[in-house]
Amino acid sequence: MTASPSTNSIADRITIITRDLPPQVRLIGVSKRQPASAVRAAYQANLRDFGESMVQEAIAKQAELTDLDDITWHLIGHLQSNKARKALEHFDWIHSIDSLKIATRLDKIAGEIGRSPYCCLQVKMVPDPAKFGFSLEELWAALPELNQLRHLNIVGVMTIPPLESSMAEVEAIFERAKILANQINQQGFDQLHLSELSMGMSGDYPVAIAAGSTMIRLGTTLFGDRPA
Repeated sequence: MTASPSTNSIADRITIITRDLPPQVRLIGVSKRQPASAVRAAYQANLRDFGESMVQEAIAKQAELTDLDDITWHLIGHLQSNKARKALEHFDWIHSIDSLKIATRLDKIAGEIGRSPYCCLQVKMVPDPAKFGFSLEELWAALPELNQLRHLNIVGVMTIPPLESSMAEVEAIFERAKILANQINQQGFDQLHLSELSMGMSGDYPVAIAAGSTMIRLGTTLFGDRPA
């Protein structure tokens, strides 16, 4: 099993990354499959935003970190309907609203439990059978109903380029995502105000920032290799 990264290495990596980040870009440390000790080390280096893909893994980790009460938790992985309530209880942000069905379910439960998470619409800017997300056609068709949801703060777009994309293709995808958010904002919806762009991971975040990303999701760049 790979050893957990040391506190110093995490702190050094965070310092290097944040030193060059534009002020409008939020750094999210993707802590999935990392131990709670790694989250604590990153927290001690002044990181406050952490992204998890699995609801149950996040809940277990949060139980070890209850003393760190100003962490903002971001759900960045696909959300199954049967985990919707737990996700709302344990996450401040949900980046992976990938269908009208899950959005509607989250909105209903959020109203029941008095939660109003910030949300991003996960969109496939190009067809990609390996990814969850709205196709462009599905998203445009769903927007009027998404605009009726009153308990979700839908504030952004999230996209992940296909794994085999060239850097030029990645750049084009990120630029199209920004254009899409602007086009939606111009429609005059009263509940959809897409000011956030969640895009950019360890291999492409500089390109994402150049294209207008406001939230980058970095895992191995901050924490090193994930434990086996």
